[in-house]
Amino acid sequence: MAEGRIPRLAPDDARSAAAGVGIPEYMADLSVFQVLLHNPNVAAALHEMLRRLLWEGALDMRLRELIIMRLGWSTGSEYEWTQHWRVARQLGVEEDDLIAVRDWQSSDRFGPIEQAVLAATDDVVATGAISEATWVRCTDALPDPALLVELVVAIGNWSLFSSLLRSLQIPLEDGVEPWPPDGRSPA
Repeated sequence: MAEGRIPRLAPDDARSAAAGVGIPEYMADLSVFQVLLHNPNVAAALHEMLRRLLWEGALDMRLRELIIMRLGWSTGSEYEWTQHWRVARQLGVEEDDLIAVRDWQSSDRFGPIEQAVLAATDDVVATGAISEATWVRCTDALPDPALLVELVVAIGNWSLFSSLLRSLQIPLEDGVEPWPPDGRSPA
């Protein structure tokens, strides 16, 4: 079992800690939660944000996964990149779209909506905030204020996860190989 900066809880201990704060057992099997569950209250708060954004959010799932994949790539988060490759594929996002986020500005795979949210993602990575010019593109692409709020929260949430994954050096789960198929890694 590969370790990062903080050892993962044993699976049974992680499941027990997860059950105590209402985190589903399957989440306790992920390396990230086996580390986060050293602090169950923090793990529960992070899980709740993930749950709401992943399964109750109004933002299109494909757009959300493109944002996450772009963050994983541009921040060098191998764990985020690999995990969300699997999530995105399960949600039907095409492999070519996921590969294209690495150099989305040169890709013909994305229309104005995708370009706006990927530009917003890049702005946040580069400066910590969405620029005025990019914000105008986002409001044109997503005129609903609720979607704009969720867009900013999604970028912020997965930026947070990228930072914690890299800072804690969370290892991939045992038996999981880093993605992508062409051997180019975000790390």
